[in-house]
Amino acid sequence: VQLQASGGGLVQAGGSLRLSCAASGRTNGNWIMGWFRQAPGKEREFVAAIRWSSTRYSDSVKGRFTVSRDNAKNTVSLQMDSLKPDDTAVYYCAARIGQWSGSSYESPADYAYWGQGTQVTVSS
Repeated sequence: VQLQASGGGLVQAGGSLRLSCAASGRTNGNWIMGWFRQAPGKEREFVAAIRWSSTRYSDSVKGRFTVSRDNAKNTVSLQMDSLKPDDTAVYYCAARIGQWSGSSYESPADYAYWGQGTQVTVSS
């Protein structure tokens, strides 16, 4: 499985961006597709995840970000609205097989496949 993230860029606070992750290989709704981010000097942190139509979000983005997937196109998207400077980071998409199990979906270590990352910069 290979993942290719795109859609990052520079946006002013309050603006929006849409990230996309194209997956090649056998991923389907049974897979959990996750988005993580890593700011300079910080650990990689969970942002959002989706399995079939079921979604999970971190508290910091809940209500502002929306994760979705198109199984026919094998893509996962992250719509980011009301962006804040604190959202500035490199965003990564990731994939793992399996069901929701506690909060393990929040752990980067639980994901076997990763995209290359795309930079999101939010200016104040």
